[in-house]
Amino acid sequence: MTPLDRIRSRLPRGARADAALAAAVFVVVAVGAEGQRLNRGGEALPSLVASWLLITAVCGALMFRRRHPVAVGWFTVLATGAYYLLSSVDGPLVIVPVVALYALAAQGRTGAATAMAAAMVVGVGAGALAGHSDVNGTAVFMLTGWLVAVVALGGVRHGRVAYAEEEARLRATEERLRIARELHDVIGHNISMINVQASAALHRLRKDPAQAEEALGAIKTGSKEALRELRATLGVLRRVDDEAPTAPVPGLARLDELVASAEPAGLTVRTVSTGTERPLPAPVDLAAYRIVQESLTNAARHGGASLVTIRLGYGTGELTLTVEDDGRGAADRPATAGGSGITGMTERARVLGGELTAGPRQNGGFTVRARLPYGTGGERTERGER
Repeated sequence: MTPLDRIRSRLPRGARADAALAAAVFVVVAVGAEGQRLNRGGEALPSLVASWLLITAVCGALMFRRRHPVAVGWFTVLATGAYYLLSSVDGPLVIVPVVALYALAAQGRTGAATAMAAAMVVGVGAGALAGHSDVNGTAVFMLTGWLVAVVALGGVRHGRVAYAEEEARLRATEERLRIARELHDVIGHNISMINVQASAALHRLRKDPAQAEEALGAIKTGSKEALRELRATLGVLRRVDDEAPTAPVPGLARLDELVASAEPAGLTVRTVSTGTERPLPAPVDLAAYRIVQESLTNAARHGGASLVTIRLGYGTGELTLTVEDDGRGAADRPATAGGSGITGMTERARVLGGELTAGPRQNGGFTVRARLPYGTGGERTERGER
């Protein structure tokens, strides 16, 4: 925590802050009014009492500015006008309605703040026309400029706060989508493989107990892997410090494990690599791994495939990824295939500045093609993945 943050954390908030503001303004106004009164000489007792009552009431009204902002604003404007009419001392009480106007504009109540500022200008202008010795055209002009500036500054403050809140909401939405996509990919693949193996075990239980036992072993392995990945993902979400993750980060370096987990589901997976292999940026590496994972899940669960070919093309500026299977095409796949898997894969590619297409092959089967640039498109995602 920086020294400025420590100072901010010690400042009063809420009602205590309003009370502190009212007290500080009262001290400033009292010192200013009393100083002018000493310079000008004595003042009649009724006028003196009325002046101090108005000063106390106007400054004290700031304590209620959060609960009743518009009412407090109008009260300070009208009571301040009454003070300057009754008192023979031109004290600095005008700073109170100025503070109230800024607070209103900062809350987005620009209309109310503008109306109060106009009322103040009209009142001071009327005093100038009436020949008040302390008010002239220059004072009206200067007051108008100050009030316009105060309302404008309050409006700018409101705009900045609203922009920051909207940006925070957008970041929270993006983070929720990222977490949902990650959990879908982490859990979906292993659960789908468990579902396939469970169906195979039930089918073979009486006819071929040995194969059923093998399928049950694959279910045990898959469920264990699902739990491990789920715990790793939840550990990242719960982490509040900057410690490095202890579990290996999913990436193409673990592609062999992914292929091995698909084989018990009856998939034969071939991997073809072209170009010079190179270390990939973390977002690209993770996106490629998740796209392959989801494609294998769809091939095993929805496509009825037996052969899957994974093609990796390491280019100078991007990774091209193609996953082809010999199962059913999109039109022949069951309705349960219409989940969020392809949507999630497409979002991963788009966030990196790339693209993804998925559809049936001409000779049967299904193809997923992705283009994942290495460049700056992934920098923002890398920060988000962390």
